Amino acid sequence: MEAPLLFDLARPKPTTRDIANAVKAGGTEALTEAERRADRALYQEVTCRSALNRVEGMPFNWTLNPYRGCTHGCHYCFARRYHVQFEMNSDDEFASVILVKQNFVDVLARELDRPAWTRELVAFGTATDPYQPIEGRYQLTRRAIEVLARARTPIGLITKGPMVVRDIDVLRDLTRAADCTVHMSVPTVDDEAWRILEPGTAHPLQRLRAVRELVDAGINAGVLMAPIVPGFSSSRTKLERTVKAIADHGAAFVGCNVMYLQDGTRDHFMRFIERDFPAMKPRFERLYTRKYPPDAYRKEIQGMVRVLQARYGLAKRARDEDEKSRVPEIGEPEQVGFAW
Repeated sequence: MEAPLLFDLARPKPTTRDIANAVKAGGTEALTEAERRADRALYQEVTCRSALNRVEGMPFNWTLNPYRGCTHGCHYCFARRYHVQFEMNSDDEFASVILVKQNFVDVLARELDRPAWTRELVAFGTATDPYQPIEGRYQLTRRAIEVLARARTPIGLITKGPMVVRDIDVLRDLTRAADCTVHMSVPTVDDEAWRILEPGTAHPLQRLRAVRELVDAGINAGVLMAPIVPGFSSSRTKLERTVKAIADHGAAFVGCNVMYLQDGTRDHFMRFIERDFPAMKPRFERLYTRKYPPDAYRKEIQGMVRVLQARYGLAKRARDEDEKSRVPEIGEPEQVGFAW
């Protein structure tokens, strides 16, 4: 048998389209080059043709996502529905088959080096968490931030990963070169809700300690209480404990949003409720006849958060961040009575 040629050994990684075709034909078992690691997830390296992704209808025009799929496995994650693009499901495969864009940083560098690039704000981590555990091996996020700093391109980064503190040095570089805001997602500090809804994430207080480290290092870092999940993290008591903890950890700003359910995410979440909390299913079906719960319910939740922001000295921080991010105001504070 002839020995393989050098260029055969160095054949390029498949594209995401190649992966989708392979999975469609033979399921995830067809990903024979994927590596199963200690967390039992499969990691498939892929070649991306572009790093920057153009979007419409958002406060930003560009997004960056070095990974697809996420081992955090949050049951409410809106990005679950994106995994169907690769012929995989929004249930277990979203959290157990992760695509790694191994050439991501080189492609990004070329895109930022184009004369046409005008250094617009880039949203980093919109479809998967850039600091999920595999980042410790590949360091795609860290190297991308280095490239963004050299290109003087501002970012808004969202994560649930305390690993972000590893990159304080490059985040400082980017802050000096352009602008950098880190949005740490901490929907609740309630232990039970965290264990149920976010099975693969770091403890909420560990995330808040990361926010404190970032702020102390001079990085604009705050918290998104997103999403607040009805019946799990929406009670007056849980909201107050969360807002107080955010204030105690020195967040530069705080924002909130109520859970919405769309396409594959809705399918997964309702199956999860039916399996583990069947008594709650009728109430979720009534509350989520559409993508969002009724406006009155959302305003009820958001109004209470505004009251708590004012109580714990976070209201001004929230207003400043809203103005900076061009996020619309969600109404004046008002006392409300919670139905759930």
